[in-house]
Order: sequence, then C-alpha cells, then structure tokens
Amino acid sequence: MAEPQVLFDYTGHLPECPTWSESENALYWADILEGEIHRYDLASCEHKIITFHEEVGCFALREKGGFIVAMRNAIWLSDQYGLLQHKICDNPSNPQLARFNDGGTDTRGRFYAGTFWSPGDYNGALLMRVDNDLTPKVIQCDIHGHNGLAFSPDGRWMFTSDTPNGVIYRTPLDEAGEPGRRELFRRFQEGEGIPDGAALDSEGCYWSAMFDGWRVARFSPQGELLEEIPLPVRCPTMVCFGGADMKTLFITTTRENMESEELAQYPLSGAIFTLPVSVAGVKKGPFIER
Repeated sequence: MAEPQVLFDYTGHLPECPTWSESENALYWADILEGEIHRYDLASCEHKIITFHEEVGCFALREKGGFIVAMRNAIWLSDQYGLLQHKICDNPSNPQLARFNDGGTDTRGRFYAGTFWSPGDYNGALLMRVDNDLTPKVIQCDIHGHNGLAFSPDGRWMFTSDTPNGVIYRTPLDEAGEPGRRELFRRFQEGEGIPDGAALDSEGCYWSAMFDGWRVARFSPQGELLEEIPLPVRCPTMVCFGGADMKTLFITTTRENMESEELAQYPLSGAIFTLPVSVAGVKKGPFIER
C-alpha cells in the first residue's frame, strides 16, 4: 500500500468530519475549535473557509444546498455561506459541559450528531438523530465521547465509537432504520490508541482513526484487525472515502493540546492526508429534507 500524502499546505487546530462532495469534486471538513467549515476543490486547489460563531462539532451537506450544522448550543440549517436559517433544536445536554462532536448522515439521508462529555466524571454524552421532517430525537445515551459513526452498506448496522472509553460498538437497525440494542464490536487496551472517527468500505469493513495511536486501522465486519496504515502524526481524528471511484481515503489529524516540542518534532499534526486504497468506500449522502 502507498504511504499517506499531505493533501495540501494546511494544518488546522482540530480538523474533523471530512465529507466528500461527489458533485463538486471537493472535500469539506470542520475545524471544531475554530468554528469553521472548510472546502478544498481538488481540481482548482481552491481552499475556502466558512466561519460560524461557535464550535462546529459536525455537519452534513444538504440536498437543498448549504449545511446542517451541530454547534455547541444547537443544531441549525445554514446556507452555503454559513448564514444560519433555521434552528432545529437546542443541545439536550448542558452545552457548557457537553458540546456536539462526531456525526453524519445515514442511508436514508437523516442526520446524526453525538456529544462529548467534557468533565469525564461519568458517561454523560448522547447521540441524536434529526429525521427528514426535522424532528430531533435522542437515540442513545451512556456515552463519554461519541465518535466513529458509520453505516453498513446493507443498512443493517450502525457503528459508533466511544473514544475515551476505548470501545467500538455496533447497533442493529430494523427495516425502518430504527436502532436496537447496541453491542460491543471491539475494545482497545491501554497503549493501542483509542478509536476516533471512522468510515465503512463496500466490503463492510470499518476504518478507524486511532487517536493517540499513530495510525488508521481497518477491521473486518466481525471486528478482526485486517491492516494498519502508519501516520507521521500521533492523533488522527477521522477518515472518509472520496474521489471519482471512492478509492481515496482522506484522513484528518489534530494538534489540539500538543506542546511546542511535539509540534516542532511532528509539524504535520493538524494536516489532512490522502491515501489511495484498493476497495471503494460507502458513499455518504446529503441530509434530505421532506
């Protein structure tokens, strides 16, 4: 396998939620702590930054144009320039203690956003879903820090990770996409790194950014480790598939809470990497409003 390469000359604070736009041939991502959504056009190499008034935990492109954005205090619909148009719901957690974090869309075009419980004294975070009619619903609790959202190609499983607790879960979905009882997919031991953002490929394998683990790992549908891709930085945050054939892996990384000595030694912390892979990823569609 080829080695990961830097996408372009950029390092962010906490890049997350990479999202491929097939129609635009462009990669979007959030820089959570800077309150930004970025867009990079792979053909023209044009880089645009859209600024919001608070942290952007996650977002999805809308079928009607613009974004659905989960910020610290609320989930909003916005236009393509970041102008907020409609508030869907407030953060059901205490927003001073739990901001929105990882999220995305399912195969039915519904939007999911989980929270991260900052105090760390118990599993106080949750996972929300916004339906196509803009109805919000809490669908899971007992989470410390929600990450790793991905859906199997056949729509039968939802995968999530709880990063601080070092676990990946999978949850069965019924024919309407409603979740059942979640179950353990894989648990990580101290020193292995912890599972952050993720994506699924067309073979049903789960690609996880191993935060504090210097790598991306690929797991079989049964949770077996299949391969590992080393990175020149300690903390990857999320992966997504893109490109014309969906065989390019995009990897976001962070420099949050890193000392100057580490940044001097590993200056690519916060960069975005690309990697050609042999299997296509599952396409992540837009948020659909009805």
